[in-house]
This record gives sequence, C-alpha cells and structure tokens, in this order.
Amino acid sequence: MAERSIDDLLRIMAALRDPEHGCPWDVKQTFETIAPYTIEEAYEVADAIDRHALNDLRDELGDLLLQVVFHARMAEEQGAFNFADVVKSICDKMIRRHPHVFADESGNIEHVENVESQTVAWEEHKRRERANGGDADSSLLAGISHGLPEWQRALKLQKRAASIGFDWSDPLPVLDKLREEIDEVRAELATGADPARVADEVGDVLFVAVNLARLTKVDYSSALRQANAKFERRFRRMETLAADENTALKGKTLAEQDAYWDRAKADDKAGRLKP
Repeated sequence: MAERSIDDLLRIMAALRDPEHGCPWDVKQTFETIAPYTIEEAYEVADAIDRHALNDLRDELGDLLLQVVFHARMAEEQGAFNFADVVKSICDKMIRRHPHVFADESGNIEHVENVESQTVAWEEHKRRERANGGDADSSLLAGISHGLPEWQRALKLQKRAASIGFDWSDPLPVLDKLREEIDEVRAELATGADPARVADEVGDVLFVAVNLARLTKVDYSSALRQANAKFERRFRRMETLAADENTALKGKTLAEQDAYWDRAKADDKAGRLKP
C-alpha cells in the first residue's frame, strides 16, 4: 500500500471542494453544516479509546483530521487562512504555553514542580494571551467557550474557580451538597412542580455531580459513557431474556420488567454479557 502524507489529504480535499468537478455534497458544505460532524468525530475518537480499539482509533483519528482539513480548506477558499496557518498557530501556542519545556529567546526555561503547578501556569499563560489580544473581560472565568458541551463548561468553570481556592477540600462535602440539591428538587416536586423551578434545581444537581466527578478524579464524560454502555448492555439482555420466554418487555408491568433487569444485572456482574 502506497504511503500517504498530509499533502495527499490536502489535495483530496481541494478536489472534493472543486466547484466544477468536485463532490456536490462536499461543495455545498459550510462551517456551520460541518461543525456537528466535527463534534461527532471527536466523540467517536473517545469511544474508540474507551473500547481500547486501536485499529478503530486509527480510523477515527483520520476522520477527525479530515474535519480539520475540511474547515481549513473552506477558510482558504475565503482567503482567511489555510492548513499551514493552522499548523503554525498550534505549534506557536504549544511552545508559548510550555516555557518549562521550550527555552525562550534568551535560552531560559521555566521550572514547574508538578502537574498542579503546571496547570496553574497554563491558565495564567491563557489569561495573558487574552489580555494581550485585547479581551476586555478581566474575569477569572473569561474565555470559557459557550460552544462546549454544558457538562464540560461546568467543569472548566469549576476548575477556574478552584485555581484561587474557591473549592471543596475533598469529595465528602460535595456528597452533602448533592443530597441538599436533590432535596430541593424533591421540595419543588412536592409544591406543584413549576417546570422552570424544577429545571433550575435539577441543573444544580447536575452541576454538583460534575464537581463530584472532578474531586474524585473521575472523568465525567468517560464515566457517563460507561454508564450508558452498561445500561444498553443490560437492557439488551432483558430483551433477550424475554424473547427466550417467547414474550416481550412491552406491555409488562414495571415490577415484571424490574425482575428481568435484576436477572440481566446479575448476568452482567457475573461477566456473562459482552461489553
């Protein structure tokens, strides 16, 4: 199989986007229409990592790289920037934000003691970059993108606040806070369940859940993906168990369905279900 380079991919994308001879679907795309695919491909990379599927990871990384090339090509067509500019931008940023690895013009290298101090330094570099770029927002929370998934934005907000000590010292008080927020949801439901107030209280529960994951050093996204996979695995087993008895889950009472769930859960814990 012939070796391929990034230049090959750039030429392929240019051909796909050619107004006269390219692919009609590729030609009609815009930044806005491609953005959802970019997000989807990033999640598929994470899924391959979760499954420890390195062959799939190789392919998914290629799909994600294609998204970068696609956006860069559209920008080049508008005269904004090209793929080389994207590479230069990220190279410059990585060097600039790692002064403990790359020497400055005077040959000096900064010293950082550990991961925590490096993270603090990273945020300070970002703050200075925003200020030098003319960002008038001086808040510690400035620059946290509203385009992030909300759980991820919550995590970043919490980390920024924690950088100046506004944080719990350990996870146990977070459990108390989570219980408090759940009780507030319960109270709203008991007083008539105004949808807006219930949504507000449920939002607080979710925000604290992100905090709990952070302080227990659990990756929120990975944990939720694992929970989703576990639910799917067990629900599919419920369907199989019902089918083996020539019946279906639909139409059964919740108690009957729960009995299938308990059997599926036992099979899962015994390792009898495929991941």
